[in-house]
Amino acid sequence: MKKLTHLIPAAAILLSLSLLAGPLLPGHDRGMYDLDTLARLPVSAGGRTKPLDTVARNSLLIISDRQTATIDGERRSAIRWLIDVMARPNEAGAYQVFRIDHPDVKSLLGNPPANQKRFSFDRIFTHRDTLEQQAALVQTIKKNQRTPFQKRLGELFNHINLYIQLRDWHEPYAVPPLKPGEQWRPLIQEIHGPHDGQVGEQDTAHAPPGPAAASLGNILLAYQNQDPDRFNREVRQYASMLDQRMPDTTRKARFEVFFNRLAPFYQGTVLYVLAFLLICGSLLAVNARSDSLAKGLGRAAVWVIALTFCLHTFGLAARVYMQGYAPVTNLYSSAVFIGWFCVAMGLFLEWLFKNGLGAALAALIGFITLIIAHNLADGDTMQMMQAVLDSNFWLSTHVIAVTIGYAATFLAGFIGISYILMGVYTRALTPDRQKALGKMMYGVIAFALLFSFVGTVLGGIWADQSWGRFWGWDPKENGAVLIVLMNALILHARWGGMVKTRGVAVLAVFGNIITAWSWFGTNMLGVGLHSYGFMDSAVQWMLVFVAIQLAIMSAGLIPVSRWRSFAP
Repeated sequence: MKKLTHLIPAAAILLSLSLLAGPLLPGHDRGMYDLDTLARLPVSAGGRTKPLDTVARNSLLIISDRQTATIDGERRSAIRWLIDVMARPNEAGAYQVFRIDHPDVKSLLGNPPANQKRFSFDRIFTHRDTLEQQAALVQTIKKNQRTPFQKRLGELFNHINLYIQLRDWHEPYAVPPLKPGEQWRPLIQEIHGPHDGQVGEQDTAHAPPGPAAASLGNILLAYQNQDPDRFNREVRQYASMLDQRMPDTTRKARFEVFFNRLAPFYQGTVLYVLAFLLICGSLLAVNARSDSLAKGLGRAAVWVIALTFCLHTFGLAARVYMQGYAPVTNLYSSAVFIGWFCVAMGLFLEWLFKNGLGAALAALIGFITLIIAHNLADGDTMQMMQAVLDSNFWLSTHVIAVTIGYAATFLAGFIGISYILMGVYTRALTPDRQKALGKMMYGVIAFALLFSFVGTVLGGIWADQSWGRFWGWDPKENGAVLIVLMNALILHARWGGMVKTRGVAVLAVFGNIITAWSWFGTNMLGVGLHSYGFMDSAVQWMLVFVAIQLAIMSAGLIPVSRWRSFAP
């Protein structure tokens, strides 16, 4: 049985590595066309240079809420869908990729079946008159006053416009700046000038396209004519030319395609779940008095979390390399960073206390934050920075410090949740474990107070430089100072003897509510100078989260004599 302590971790690592290797295999729908090289071609969209693969994935994600398309029962990659849209628009128009969930919006398309969620561009275009009439009414209403139906209709029109921009070659800007002083330009402008046309047709009054535009036109024409030999030849020649003329750009584009295929944060979500299941199995083995199995599963969980943390770290470092900014630039990256830091602290607590709780919290919080990040991803998550945020110094100091304060406060709150749930509903809260959890909460809260305070002060200095005032009682500023005050309140209540470990746990859970408000709630208001990531779609989930925290706090206030861990 002692072999289990070595075999189980080794098997878990091999399984994890096999899961990571799967997405890096060649594309399943490549066929005779060299779509891999096509995917690596650099273009410009959304204010930054990126590979065509990223444009395809983000566009399909916006339109269809997926990064693959299912056409006639066949799963197709995003890059194949995009080249179909650009070179074979008549075929692509029949692909059912537009996701429409709202029943009233679907009713405008001729009352389709209730369970149908995806529609083709041709089907939508058939009902364009009705849609345009409704959209004209929506435009007269302010965004914050629109009904859910009007919001979904507005989103559909944005998706249609995006599709048309791709189909007609207005987006992305595919013609690169090969000469000094040039900028990225749309392909339609280079080939047809100010007029639209078909693949291969040129406006005789317009200057002939340059070598890059001509190569791109030949690539599309070869794909339209179903000539894979010419397509592959043109793609490889064009890629070779860019390698010689723009080596740094093409190197970054190739790396971003690798990053997209590896999908480190999505893979990390799966591996954090695997680690948490291993921890649950270890607890069951303890109850079954199988010490070797419990030890093997527990060790496997820690190894998988460590491997996933390395993957998580690679993902953050890769974003810094590709974007050229500090790791936290928007709500999406803040969720990724908070998860990363919580996992790091969880592993440290596991090394320090070796009670399994640090690993369990690392896996759980890592999974939750990456799920949040996944749902925040709506298109390109590395978009061009707003002018006021375009400062690597302040992004690396103020934003990182405040986000670390968020992460530590959340971690303390989850330790408090563990303390309450174990004490009220199980017999697992032994005196030794109670003492260990108390030390963990105290240390993490003190750490959170330090970073939240320093980050808030640095934010005031940045605000003074940007807007000419240190403090303005902006919602985001209020949220930041509330985190500082909450952590200070917990520590002072403990130092003053007003609360003990149970009281600290209950207050730490309330800290989750304060932090969630500062992180998300202030953005839902859509007001103030800090509302860069305005969103109202998460209001319901925010209320659910707050309700759960209040319910846990209520359980923590039950008299200790009725807690199962302390009952006779």
